[in-house]
Amino acid sequence: MTDSLISRRGLMRYGAYGAAAAALGGVAASWDRLTGADIPGRNDGSLVVATLGPAYGPEAIRTLTEGFRKQHPDIKLRINAVQAVDWSDFFAKILTQIAAGTAPDLVYVATEGVQLFAQRLGVPLDRWVKRDAEELREYFADVHPSLVESMMYEGSLYQLPVEFNAADMYLNNQVLKRAGAGFPAPDWTRDDFTALLRDMKKSGGSRFTPYFWTNRLWGGVVPWLFANGTNLLAESKAPGGAWLWDSFYPAADRRGRGGGFRWTTPQATDARVEEAYDYLASLIQEDLCTRPEGGNGQNLVGVFSTGRVGVTPAGGFWAGGLSLAGMKATDYDVQYFPRWRTQRMQFGAAGYALLRTSKKQDEAWEFIKYAARRDTLMRLFTTNQTTPARRSMLSPDRYRETGPNHWQVFYDTLDKFPDTGPIPAPPQVAEVEQVLLKHTGTALASRGAVRPALRRMQGDLEKAMERDV
Repeated sequence: MTDSLISRRGLMRYGAYGAAAAALGGVAASWDRLTGADIPGRNDGSLVVATLGPAYGPEAIRTLTEGFRKQHPDIKLRINAVQAVDWSDFFAKILTQIAAGTAPDLVYVATEGVQLFAQRLGVPLDRWVKRDAEELREYFADVHPSLVESMMYEGSLYQLPVEFNAADMYLNNQVLKRAGAGFPAPDWTRDDFTALLRDMKKSGGSRFTPYFWTNRLWGGVVPWLFANGTNLLAESKAPGGAWLWDSFYPAADRRGRGGGFRWTTPQATDARVEEAYDYLASLIQEDLCTRPEGGNGQNLVGVFSTGRVGVTPAGGFWAGGLSLAGMKATDYDVQYFPRWRTQRMQFGAAGYALLRTSKKQDEAWEFIKYAARRDTLMRLFTTNQTTPARRSMLSPDRYRETGPNHWQVFYDTLDKFPDTGPIPAPPQVAEVEQVLLKHTGTALASRGAVRPALRRMQGDLEKAMERDV
């Protein structure tokens, strides 16, 4: 694997991104369609930006393209919305394009892929950030340092975050009322949470599930690990980063910051990890929640909106989703994740990564800056389909129609809990996630299954983390 181009052999080591490897073995007749070589204007000299299709529809693409053209009429821009099921599928398709020599210049990358792209494919933004420091001062003042730190890798910054979502708790107000329960306090505990689920169960009926969650890296078991003061992988900070923190953040905000997160030694057999799994297994045994399902939770909107689920973890993106499902702002609300040993919470963020293969890196930087501007994001994020990285965008006007009442929770998850951090996503994230999902399902089959499943998870995580991506 070279610095500038990922090899086929390297590509086939990407675990969950195996769809890309499979695509490489496809017939030659489908190659143009596979790589996007048949897209009109593919080689017209445009700056090419690849985004996740479901997140960027035609209107969003038009907003970005037309606005950028006004600012930079000399730079031809094309945004390719890659249709994919989830981030893993999206990254697989991008890796296929890179292997085929038809790589985009920029890729929209979530936390799940930040270190993967930074280590092998990305370009540090440090020199441009230092050069344009005065222009960017307003941006950093409006963006929480935790989001920025999550986009750093080994001392360098690889993306400017434009959106994020923390795993807060959504509650159906109809279900709360039916159970005779009040809205929980911000400092509610795990025991308060359990008691609320029991109250909901008593009044809910046979088809009702008090708590529902999906088996995935974001919003799955990880928030409970964080709340119990642990993590799937040992967590530390890389050195460096002072060049950024000292330039843009006051002393209080830069204290304890480093050059990005490091996730290293697997610790699935840690006593606190086992304790978190035992707790979730006890909820399942008590029929307070179902065994977690895979997927991205799309089906959850319907069951939550109709009162068949009482509580579920989700981010600011759900405010828009529930509104589209017909829920009024008064029908539901959101609160912080409950406290256990800590009330540390988790988030995932996203921004644009610049690829080393790009021949238009200066032009790409101009797009990165444009995409992070407040006026750009105001036009782009109109339906509360996410939480903007810019604090100033969260206002009563934004949530007046879609709710929830406690919308401040979305950004206060960062502001009031500064130790809240990103989901564990090392460069080997694809295999790590697959191991987590596989063994979580097994562990929660019964309380007696937890310990042996976690032992097997530990062994598989150790193998995954030993592999060079």
